[in-house]
Amino acid sequence: MVRANGAVSLRELARVVQTSEVTVRRDVRALEAEGLLDRRHGGAVLPGGIGREAGFPQRSPAASPEKTAIAEYAAGLVGEGEAIVVGAGVTTQELARRLARIPGLTVVTNSLLVAQALAHANRVEVVMTGGTLRGSSYALVGSGAEQSLQGLRVSRAFISGSGLTAERGLSTSNMLSASVDRALVQAAAEVVVLADHGKLGTDTMFQTVPTELISHLVTDQVAPEKGRAVAELEALADHGVRISVAAPTEQARGAAAGRPQVRAGHRHPDRHPERHGDRHGAGGDGLTVPQPRTAAVAPSLAAGALRRPGA
Repeated sequence: MVRANGAVSLRELARVVQTSEVTVRRDVRALEAEGLLDRRHGGAVLPGGIGREAGFPQRSPAASPEKTAIAEYAAGLVGEGEAIVVGAGVTTQELARRLARIPGLTVVTNSLLVAQALAHANRVEVVMTGGTLRGSSYALVGSGAEQSLQGLRVSRAFISGSGLTAERGLSTSNMLSASVDRALVQAAAEVVVLADHGKLGTDTMFQTVPTELISHLVTDQVAPEKGRAVAELEALADHGVRISVAAPTEQARGAAAGRPQVRAGHRHPDRHPERHGDRHGAGGDGLTVPQPRTAAVAPSLAAGALRRPGA
């Protein structure tokens, strides 16, 4: 929940896991000792995060180099003149910043942060859903959001979440968010899930996209010692999910550290080839892997190791 929202309250955690705030506080203390989050008065935030959420105009969750690389690669999947839907999340907000440079694009979203990232993109039309504002994620949820998506048809949906497993697909910790994400997915001919390796093997309360509806997963590199995440990727590939691995560049790492950002160059090889940097080699079955100059990829994720059924 902290990865998905940037911060979470003890009260909400206690409600979700159906236990007391005293118990939750003890568990949060243990997670802080492992360096997984930072405690703040009444809740917890990502390590190094601030204790109180800023107002909407100032709120811009910092994306990791991995999320930035995923967003850069995902933007390369989108062509000029397309109509797409983009869900809420830190990675999808990073994606939106890159979509601003694609002319003739129509973006349907329930995320105020995605809309804000595209607000000054003159060549992009932004369509907001209706609904009730969920303050913790700055997303519109509820029946109003779902009804506004009825009858909509677009080429792709870009969705993030709190967890991803081959058995259950994409999931999230909030019921209202899950319901709207399902409506976004139903409007799309193709579903692209954006999930960093930390979400692989994590299963949360509410399913948003079952595995059989996921067309494409864009993720970051998985270290060989992350056995569970590697196994999930292989299982997802066995279910027919196309998997692309985007590696953070030095520019992306510099941007996350506050240094000036240079365009990372993660472009899908099938689109805008003139702008596609020589940073990816494609396996024959849709797996995209970084060149050897980047961080190591698990041996089981070598090019061609993940194959779709019947390949």
